Amino acid sequence: MSEIKVRVLVVEDDMRISELHQRFVEKLPEFEVVGVANAIADAEEMVDVLQPDLVLLDLFFPEGNGMDLLKSIRNREQACDVILITAAREMASLQEALRGGVFDYIIKPVFFPRFAEALQKFYEYFCQLQEGGALEQKDVDRLLHAHRQPEADTGAIPKGIDALTLSKVRKVFDDPAVTDLNAEEVGKAVGISRSTARRYLEFLATEGFLKADLIYGVVGRPERRYLRVE
Repeated sequence: MSEIKVRVLVVEDDMRISELHQRFVEKLPEFEVVGVANAIADAEEMVDVLQPDLVLLDLFFPEGNGMDLLKSIRNREQACDVILITAAREMASLQEALRGGVFDYIIKPVFFPRFAEALQKFYEYFCQLQEGGALEQKDVDRLLHAHRQPEADTGAIPKGIDALTLSKVRKVFDDPAVTDLNAEEVGKAVGISRSTARRYLEFLATEGFLKADLIYGVVGRPERRYLRVE
């Protein structure tokens, strides 16, 4: 599996964000960036010429909508998948994206743990496709649901703790660049409130996955921060 490289095209009109996404991809050894497009017209040409396996696509461009590129890729039956990375939070945008066959939908601002999770799941899916051969139902289920969170053993999880949210909070601390975080920072990374994040962080502290520390500033109340136990 490690010999397979996924060829990625980054399509984003903001050059700073496109550079950030390129750096995120380059942190993952199974992936390589084959091109960066800052305009839809350039992206269409690059898809034709470079033949990427995966397109990381923004939705809003000064000259149009990234959904048009998605439709163009599908209409031309090009063999690549798409992950939308966008600030669009409307249900209609998500619905249109799903109908267009996107593999995942990531809402900006993008945090590396969520980004890496999406690409790793795509990699597993991509490698399964390369294997070929006759399909059994279990193979179909695995391919169609590759982007879903695996079933978690919830036997030891108390009431008020959701297994999927707990997994997302854990993944925030998988980033090697993360040292310690407070509840507000984790909440923003996962997309939950500060109080909800605090509940999950305290649970992970009781489980021994994290440890909590009080940081005393010059003025004001001490800040409670969490770091992963090595």
